[in-house]
Amino acid sequence: MAEAVRLGEAARGRSAPNPNVGCLIVSSNGEIVGRGATALGGRPHAEAIALDRAGRKARSSTVYVTLEPCAHESPRGPACADLLVKAKPARVVIAMKDPDPRVFGTGMRRLRDAGIDVKLGIGRKAARDSLAGWLTRLRIGRPRITLKLALSIDGKIALPSGESKWITGEDARKHVHLERAHSDMILVGRGTYLADAPRLDVRLPGLEDWSPKRALLTRGEAVDGWEILRKPEDVYRLHDVNDLLVEGGSATATAFLSADLVDRILIYRAPIIVGEGKSSFGYVGLDAIADAHGQWASSDGRRLGVDRLEVYERVREA
Repeated sequence: MAEAVRLGEAARGRSAPNPNVGCLIVSSNGEIVGRGATALGGRPHAEAIALDRAGRKARSSTVYVTLEPCAHESPRGPACADLLVKAKPARVVIAMKDPDPRVFGTGMRRLRDAGIDVKLGIGRKAARDSLAGWLTRLRIGRPRITLKLALSIDGKIALPSGESKWITGEDARKHVHLERAHSDMILVGRGTYLADAPRLDVRLPGLEDWSPKRALLTRGEAVDGWEILRKPEDVYRLHDVNDLLVEGGSATATAFLSADLVDRILIYRAPIIVGEGKSSFGYVGLDAIADAHGQWASSDGRRLGVDRLEVYERVREA
């Protein structure tokens, strides 16, 4: 299942509006005979790809898949539960049930009715983490929003002049490009667009084609090739985006935080002190320190060369 999750994670940022599912097929003698991940744009599904690669070897196999196989009619292709029934594996191991009401338990029931052993819950947390963007959009109607910031030790994003290139080192910047590759869209504000003319592409060898769509938060004129959002709440109309990465400056970060639309914060902290300079955030509606506690939880932290990555997740009621 860990390998199936890895396959699905590799498809994150390219599968929207569908979930980034991973699938691994292991024959009865322990040989991996099929691998699959949701294709660009959502079709074919991971199971269809893995079954096509496995061919007849899928019979009596064990199939590992990160999300319950779909079981609803679609003009874009057959239901994966039906493909699995036809392939006749001995067992299907599923990380998590599909919360989509069109599926929710139907895929597993169809497999069991065909005499296939079904196991649920193996690797559930890892699968949920990988599918967080799609799950967020399915649950609340907008993408999962990640805010990225490069900061000094003292929390500055730039000198008073606005100069910020480069606060962090090469390893941190490579990690940012990996995050871009796993995002469906990147957003900046008008100030960043005018000051930096950002390309917002992926500059990692072999992943150049993974550059996401670009969005601009502005009340000004539209820009060719950019999705225009007039206010942060416009993210609710991004129906083909699972993961949105916000890379704007202080004003954009503050706008999204004030609207309580940020689900995850990536802080790339460099071992430098700027002193007087531009702060990362403005006023976010906080009037008492006590109100700030309990809103964010640290979920990861690691060294990236000379810099340090800090990851925080928004604490929300289930």
